[in-house]
Amino acid sequence: MEICLTPLPEVSNDQETAGGRLSKWPKRLNSVPPRISRGTVKGVTAKAFQQNTEQWKKRISYYKSVNYQLGQPGRYRNLLDMNAYLGGFASALADLPVWVMNVVPVGVKVNTLGVIYERGLIGTYQNWCEAMSTYPRTYDLIHADSVFSLYKDRCGMEDILLEMDRILRPEGSVIFRDDVDTLVKIKRITDGMEWDSRIVDHEDGPLEREKLLFAVKKYWTAPAASDQETTKTS
Repeated sequence: MEICLTPLPEVSNDQETAGGRLSKWPKRLNSVPPRISRGTVKGVTAKAFQQNTEQWKKRISYYKSVNYQLGQPGRYRNLLDMNAYLGGFASALADLPVWVMNVVPVGVKVNTLGVIYERGLIGTYQNWCEAMSTYPRTYDLIHADSVFSLYKDRCGMEDILLEMDRILRPEGSVIFRDDVDTLVKIKRITDGMEWDSRIVDHEDGPLEREKLLFAVKKYWTAPAASDQETTKTS
């Protein structure tokens, strides 16, 4: 287990806080995390963190304009962000009564789970080519930002979508954000899974290759055996 643990920086006296002092909640959510301030997260500066935070506020506002239910308190409670990065998606939803599980996919170039924790959020690692341990919960809304581009050479699209279908409650929603060609392939599969879906433009306009796919898992059941027999005899 030692290789899974990140040691805290050493301190020179009892008054110092190992790892850096954290702001109190809720200021902590949008304050620059200590490990970013110290420059220990490769490629992420304080300015980049602040830009990411503002970008996700803009994106969530756009999401709400497409799916108005996202802005209704109580409509969605348990949310899953499949590729959370710095936790901006969850941070931008802080004004709503929601619980967000932030996932850092195994194998990403920059490990940002520590940043998520320092923001006061919860998170975990997950390989999306494998099943996710969700007991005893299912999710009301799943957010998949560039997940399928990330895993395109690792496992089949169908495998990830079937796992998403398993952990998503009936009539739950999914927001996919990815390259338009990838979303077209995803939509073809989800149509066969009895999901309602539609592709919409990026928040910055139709010229962006990155698009959004909004989907809803329909509530449906297999026909009763008696109905099947009637169909055969008619």
